[in-house]
Amino acid sequence: MACDKRDELIQALHEGVVEMDEDLVLETANKVLEEGCNVYDAIMNGLAAGMEEVGDLYDQQEYFVPELLMCADALYVGLNVLKPHIDPADLGGRAKGQVVIGTVQGDVHDIGKNIIKMMFEVAGFTVHDLGRDVPLEKFAEEQLRTDSEIVALSAMMTTTMMGMEKVVEMIKAKNPNVKIMLGGAPVTDDVTKLFGADGYAETAGNAVQEAVKMVSQLRKLQD
Repeated sequence: MACDKRDELIQALHEGVVEMDEDLVLETANKVLEEGCNVYDAIMNGLAAGMEEVGDLYDQQEYFVPELLMCADALYVGLNVLKPHIDPADLGGRAKGQVVIGTVQGDVHDIGKNIIKMMFEVAGFTVHDLGRDVPLEKFAEEQLRTDSEIVALSAMMTTTMMGMEKVVEMIKAKNPNVKIMLGGAPVTDDVTKLFGADGYAETAGNAVQEAVKMVSQLRKLQD
C-alpha cells in the first residue's frame, strides 16, 4: 500500500525527537501505522535521523545532557509503537548476528550506547547489553559465552577510552575473528587503528552499517 503522507510523517517524527515532543512522536507513529507507511523507513529516516541531529546539537553545545535524555525519551516512545510492526522483509537482505555492547570501565555515560543498541535491535541483531562502567575482562567473557560476532565498545572520556585497547587485546587473543567496533566522543579512525579494532562509528546509523559489513565479512570467511 502506497503511503501518500510519507514525507510529512517522517518529518514530524524527526521534529518530534529534536523538539523533545513525546506527544507529537506518539501521534505520528500511530499515523504511520494507520497510513500503511513503511515502518523501517519511518524509524531510520524519521526517529533515528532526528536523534542524529540531536547528537549534532549536543556536539555544538546547543543541547546538553538533560535535552539529550528528553530527546531519547521521545525516540523510545516512537520505537515502542513502531518496532513491533517492522516487516521482516525489510531486514531480509541485511546480515544479522549477535553483538556484545557496553560502556567501558570507569565511564558511566550510556546515552550514546543505548541509542546504538536500539539501532542494532531495529536492524535485526541480537544484542547482549552489559550496561555501563563494565569491567574490561567482562567484554571478553561475554563474547565467549555468547559466541557473538561483534563487540561494540563505548567511551565518552579520553581516560576511559584507553581501556578499549586492553579489551581489544583480550578478545583478539581468544578469538581473532571477532570484529570489534569502537564509539564515543574521543574515538577517531586513527585511534581505532592504533588500538587494533576493526571499525568505529560516528553515528548510530553508521554503527549498524559497519556491523552489517563486519558480519558479512565473517560469514564469507566461514563459508
